[in-house]
Amino acid sequence: MLINCVAYREGKKLAELDIEAISDYLQQPDCFVWVALRDATPAELEKMREEFDLHPLAIEDANHGHQRPKIEEYGETLFAVVHTLEQVQEEIVVGEVDIFVGRNFILSVRNRSSHPLLGVRARCEREPEMLKQGAGFVLYALMDAVVDRYFPLIDSVESELEAIEEHIFDKGAARSNIERLYEVKRHTVTLKHAVTPLMEAVGKLTSGRVPPVCAGSRDYFRDVYDHLVRINASLDGIRDTIGTAIQVSLSSVAIDQSDVAKRLAAWAGIFAVATAFAGIWGMNFKAMPELQWDYGYPAALVVIATACGVLFHRFRRMGWL
Repeated sequence: MLINCVAYREGKKLAELDIEAISDYLQQPDCFVWVALRDATPAELEKMREEFDLHPLAIEDANHGHQRPKIEEYGETLFAVVHTLEQVQEEIVVGEVDIFVGRNFILSVRNRSSHPLLGVRARCEREPEMLKQGAGFVLYALMDAVVDRYFPLIDSVESELEAIEEHIFDKGAARSNIERLYEVKRHTVTLKHAVTPLMEAVGKLTSGRVPPVCAGSRDYFRDVYDHLVRINASLDGIRDTIGTAIQVSLSSVAIDQSDVAKRLAAWAGIFAVATAFAGIWGMNFKAMPELQWDYGYPAALVVIATACGVLFHRFRRMGWL
C-alpha cells in the first residue's frame, strides 16, 4: 500500500506524485524522490523495480521478508533491512523495514509494523539544509528513528529484571522466578538479533570505503552506530545478569531441597531408633528380661521417648529440624 510519494529539490518539497510520474522527476537535475510503502504486494514491488531500476535479488528479499538486518550494495544502489520492535502486552513483535537507496531516490517498505514512520518525513522536511544531502540523510533518519525505539524496550527489560531480582530469595518463588527470567532472556535474544547484525552493517558506513550515496552522511551514521553499541553493551549486561540470576535461583532450589532432605533424614533417624527399641522388645522369647515385670511397658515407652527426645534436641541444634 502506498503511503506517500514526494519529490524534493534542494531540500524543499516540490510535489506529491503518482507512481506513474516518478520517472519524470528522476530525470530532473538536483531532484530526488522519496516513496514510502506499507506491506507492499509483489505487484507494487515490481512496479517500483521498474521505476527505480532496482536489482531483482533485492526485490526478491523484500518480497520474501523475514530478512536478517543488513546493508547490501548493488551497483550504485543500497539495500538495507532494519528490524522494528514493538511491545504488545507481554510479547515483542518483530517487524521489518526494507530500504532501497539510490543517488536520487529512496524507497522504504514497512512490513508487519503498526508504528508509522511519518514523523521521519516531517523531521526531514523541517531541516531542509540536512534534507539537501539527499537520500543518504533520509536513510540515516529512518535508521535513527527505528533504533531510537529500541531504548524503551531495553528500559522495560531492565525494569522487569530488577523486579525479579527483588524477589529472587523469596521462599517458594524460585520456580516462578526462573520462568520469568527465561521470558526476559527470550526478549533479550529478540533484541540481540535485531541489534548485533545492524551494528555490524552500519559500521561499514562509518569508516573505510563508504558507498557514495552515504558518503556525505558518514558522521550521522556514526551517531546511529554509537547508539547501537550502547544498546548492544546493555544487552550483554542484561544477559550476564540473567545468567547469574538463573544460577542463584537454581542454587536456592538446591538449598531448599537439601533442607527438606535434612528434615526427612532427621525424622527418619528418630523413628528408626524408636523402631529399633520396639522391635527388640517386641520379640516373643520366653526368657526375655523384664517380660514379667509390671512396669516393663511404661519403662520401655519412657526409654523410647527419651532416646527420641535426645535425638530431636541434637538435630535441632544442628539446624536439621
